[in-house]
Amino acid sequence: MVGRRSLDCRPMPRLAAWSLLRSGSPTPLREVEAAAVARDLTPRDRALLRRIVGTEVRRRGTLRALVRHFAHRKLSADLVAHLHVALVQAFFLDRVPDHALVSECLDAVRQTSGPAGVRAVHGILGNALRARVEGTSGDPCRDLVGRDLHLAEPFLRDPVEHPLLWIEDALSMPAALAKRWIARHGEATARALARQALDEPPLSLRALGIPRDALAEELRAATCTPRPGVHPDVLLVPPDQAEAALACPAFGEGRASVQGESALRAAEAVGAREGERVLDLCAAPGGKTAVLAAAGAHVTARDVSAERLERVAGTLARLGLAQRVELEVGDGREAGPAEFDAVLVDAPCTNSGVLAGRPEARWRFGPAWKRELVALQAELLAAGAGRVRPGGRLVWSTCSIDPDENRRQVDAFLAAGAGWTLEADAEALPDVDTDRERGAGPIDGGYWARLRRDG
Repeated sequence: MVGRRSLDCRPMPRLAAWSLLRSGSPTPLREVEAAAVARDLTPRDRALLRRIVGTEVRRRGTLRALVRHFAHRKLSADLVAHLHVALVQAFFLDRVPDHALVSECLDAVRQTSGPAGVRAVHGILGNALRARVEGTSGDPCRDLVGRDLHLAEPFLRDPVEHPLLWIEDALSMPAALAKRWIARHGEATARALARQALDEPPLSLRALGIPRDALAEELRAATCTPRPGVHPDVLLVPPDQAEAALACPAFGEGRASVQGESALRAAEAVGAREGERVLDLCAAPGGKTAVLAAAGAHVTARDVSAERLERVAGTLARLGLAQRVELEVGDGREAGPAEFDAVLVDAPCTNSGVLAGRPEARWRFGPAWKRELVALQAELLAAGAGRVRPGGRLVWSTCSIDPDENRRQVDAFLAAGAGWTLEADAEALPDVDTDRERGAGPIDGGYWARLRRDG
């Protein structure tokens, strides 16, 4: 059994993680904060809870492969969730001694599943720990991608015989997504996209009102080590320094804002100008709204969620832009007068361009969910177009890299009726260089298209 660095196992965040994962929620990461508050977790335990849940979501395919290999029979959802939490700590966190991990796991199983559950989990977890070996073997059926660990025996499906299933096992990217990426980009790029999404991405900060170099100096004073992004206003901060960066005076005083590079490009594509009236149809969380307002436009920020609009209001207040924005709760599909110089429709999507930052979305991907999203997008695009004055601009934006949500959606809109011209569009894949110190591309993938109404 491989030794681990000493640290207590702390049962409270472990049980909280089990509860979130057992619930079957499609968005357990979003629920971490509420669970931490409900259990009155310390900041340290809250951070551990987020790491366990986040790692489980990002590595779920590999965890399933481990359980499948060692269990030999179907297990209840309760036991699978217990095993996933324990295996996250054993294989991906490197923080818990094995004896403490096993003890705490079995205590938790005893509380929820009784003696039979304890026996099953004890055997599976013990076998997995005994099979764990330091270093890499060079065998893609035994190595844990991105970890200096392998198993003594193959547990991942063969990448030659079953390339899609290997990607799902080893890279935790559902085969349905991998298949689409391979068809469009080839297997090497598909694997690179999946590999990139295994890791928590850097924090992307936009410099506001100051040069990027000046913001970098402020961040370095706060013990951060930012590197330049592709966009001239963006800095990328390692994920383990995100908390320090957000506590920096530059952020609190409105000289920096969290915004991905592709998202920023989409907002800039609107070309908002001083005195224009601009509608941001799906405004939350407010980063693009702030770009439009900072350009001098009078912005109507509309969103179906009042709670999410409160986040927009907070962002605008911190940046000193609240006076330029009117917040409006409502369904973006509702019709209204064609009175805006420009409309931005940043639509709900599959998030396939930002799976590193929103890892849960990969496990929701499927034909039915995508059909619902594409239908909703078409309604939002048509409604947004109806709010543009003659001669005005419409920008369609997603954080997806799926053409059905991007150029094909725009082409379908243009084919449905005359009166619009596509001026420009752009797609960006997320940076697939896993060396975060050298990566040259945007960390967020996405798409935007700018159309102009005749008149």
